[in-house]
Amino acid sequence: MPYFAILTNPTYGGVTASFAAIGDVILAEPGAMIGFAGPRVIQETTNSKLPEGFQTAEFLLEKGLVDRVIERKNLRKELGLLLEFF
Repeated sequence: MPYFAILTNPTYGGVTASFAAIGDVILAEPGAMIGFAGPRVIQETTNSKLPEGFQTAEFLLEKGLVDRVIERKNLRKELGLLLEFF
C-alpha cells in the first residue's frame, strides 16, 4: 500500500522532519508553508537572506521535495487516480 503525505498550511517541526517527508507521493496545498523551522529562525541561524517564496509548496515543488501542488477541493480525485496507479 502506498503512503501518501498531504501537506497543508502550516506544516512545520517534527511532522516535516519525520513522517511528512517520507511519503511515496507528497502532495501539498497551494501556498502551504512547509519546513522544519520557520523562515525567521533559519535566516537568523544562517545569517543570510532567504530566496523569494522560501518554504512555500511551490518552492519545494521546484526543488523536487514535493511531487504535486494541488487544491484541497481536487484532493479526492487526485488520490483516486494515484491509488489506481499504485
